[in-house]
Amino acid sequence: MVRWLSDDEQMTWQAFVRLRQRLDAAIAAGLARDGLSSADYELLVALSAAPDDCLRAKDLAAEVCWEKSRLSKHLSRMATRGLIDRRPVADDARGILVELTAAGRAALERAAPHHVELVRDIFIDSLTPAEAKAIRSLADKVVPEAERSTALDVKTKA
Repeated sequence: MVRWLSDDEQMTWQAFVRLRQRLDAAIAAGLARDGLSSADYELLVALSAAPDDCLRAKDLAAEVCWEKSRLSKHLSRMATRGLIDRRPVADDARGILVELTAAGRAALERAAPHHVELVRDIFIDSLTPAEAKAIRSLADKVVPEAERSTALDVKTKA
């Protein structure tokens, strides 16, 4: 039996969807001014945080919650632009290592200050400390449930 959303629950969900859509659009527009897509930035940040600026493709996909095919296609575009390099894993014929290049690091370092200022202007500075804490609390509750649901979905497909 479906537990339909009440009017109040529907308004809450729709408010969250609008928030996510508008934030995503504003962030994408800001990054585009620096020649990057949101996807580029997300992958560059993940690689820059990894030891030696390098991750196995499967670990990078897990880090950013992308499917293998989406990651592969996007990495091809980034490699063509010189932002990343891909090479086989030495002890795994099927594994691929993805490494941030000097050009990728430079692109990230060029975009990061503008990105942080935009995040501050449209998000952080709009919140009171109590609201910021409430968002962190919400994420602490919802993220594990979403991850659990995703893991169950993956197991069901396997």
